[in-house]
Amino acid sequence: QVQLVESGGGLVQAGGSLRLSCAASGRSLENYNMAWFRQAPGKEREFVVYSSRSGMITYYTDSVKGRFTIFRDNAKNTVYLQMNSLKPEDTAVYYCAADRSFVLTTDLGRYDYWGQGTQVTVSS
Repeated sequence: QVQLVESGGGLVQAGGSLRLSCAASGRSLENYNMAWFRQAPGKEREFVVYSSRSGMITYYTDSVKGRFTIFRDNAKNTVYLQMNSLKPEDTAVYYCAADRSFVLTTDLGRYDYWGQGTQVTVSS
């Protein structure tokens, strides 16, 4: 079993950047596909991006393509989400998630482990 802890959220102006971290303990993140999801107030949790175990395969939802980047540091057992050119509509609680299966998916129901979330607020 793996435990996930997100950090790095905060308040930023539109056009700014943030880097979210998802630190794992208990097992190596190399054993999991990893993803970031987000949930805005009054909305359902939605997929943002996933990364395969190796990091070689990534997939982004259209609204963040070209602005967000997921990457792993296996030595630190941490996954990151670099967010640039932030927009007010990016405001949400961001969650990292781990999937034990070998099938990459955007379906949040397929992810086995979740962090507690970190708040990102983008002001206009």
